[in-house]
Amino acid sequence: MDENKSFGFDPDDFERAAREAGEGLREVFENLTAGLGQQGRGTWTSVFADLARSAQPKQPAEPKPETTGDAGAGVWAIFVLDEFGIARVDQVYPTELDALRANRENTDPRRRVRFLPYGVTISILDQQDEPGHDAAE
Repeated sequence: MDENKSFGFDPDDFERAAREAGEGLREVFENLTAGLGQQGRGTWTSVFADLARSAQPKQPAEPKPETTGDAGAGVWAIFVLDEFGIARVDQVYPTELDALRANRENTDPRRRVRFLPYGVTISILDQQDEPGHDAAE
């Protein structure tokens, strides 16, 4: 093997590749500046403003106030709606998982699981009469 070709190329090949890459980059930059120059003077400013805006860290969203359900201040109730749409609580559980496990074998469509915050009456679970809505659903 020749001393200059120990890596499969000689210094002239490397210089030629670097020169061609530099010319290609120059063409791309000239095309970019030519297109931006036609659009107006403020275009570069808008390009750099967009870049600066995308580089800034995103502001965290405002924290939402914690609801009673998020705080866990309440119980999970398994309740049954009678034929008049009035709710009757069967069981209450401290966690949603416990309530869902207790209700997993349920086949009665009137038996449901809902979260009840402390201080809310059970009448909130009553079926509301809505147009096209059957109370025995």
